[in-house]
Amino acid sequence: MSSSPRSAEETAIAELRREYRFGTLSERDIQEDPLQQFRRWFAEAERAQVLDYSAMALATSQAGVPSARIVLLKGLDEDGFRWFTDGRSEKGQALAENPQAELLFHWRELDRQVRVRGDVTRVSDSESDAYFYSRPLDSQLAAATSEQSQPVDSREALEQRYRTLTDSFPEQAPRPRAWGGYCLKPAQYEFWQGREGRLHDRLQYRLAISGWVVERLQP
Repeated sequence: MSSSPRSAEETAIAELRREYRFGTLSERDIQEDPLQQFRRWFAEAERAQVLDYSAMALATSQAGVPSARIVLLKGLDEDGFRWFTDGRSEKGQALAENPQAELLFHWRELDRQVRVRGDVTRVSDSESDAYFYSRPLDSQLAAATSEQSQPVDSREALEQRYRTLTDSFPEQAPRPRAWGGYCLKPAQYEFWQGREGRLHDRLQYRLAISGWVVERLQP
């Protein structure tokens, strides 16, 4: 049975491609510690003026259903990768049920991406407070206004709630109890460097009892 002919749009999408020529990724050139390798690439993305280089896709799973969205990295150290959000959101509910996630950084200008997988925990109230009150007042008010991911009657209703809070808290908004930080402790990293002809470089760090094990993955 023959398939239906493709539309012009489908053909155009299928033919989208470009060559990756920025660089290579060799076992000889990487750091033994994947956190240090990530910091090196992160710094290179900053120097290259990659737009929103701290943006990362956060993938979660709840009841076997995956979901992904973009969040911003707000902290990085030996404990893990941190971001902040409302625990009532879809991602907050997913992490409460299944506290495992994956992060994906994509730096198009460098033909690079990094995947980081691990367990997720909530950060302390004191750390959440410290970050919340370091934000501009309008960002505090927006977080206090929104019950993230919940339905709302209209844009006007949301803006009215924001104005009410603005009048009540002209200097500092209260941090919602559900709003706070999350930390992913890496158990696996993958560094991907695009190469010509789609024969890409992929190096994976996997945490074993003896420490980090580096493996080259086929593209």
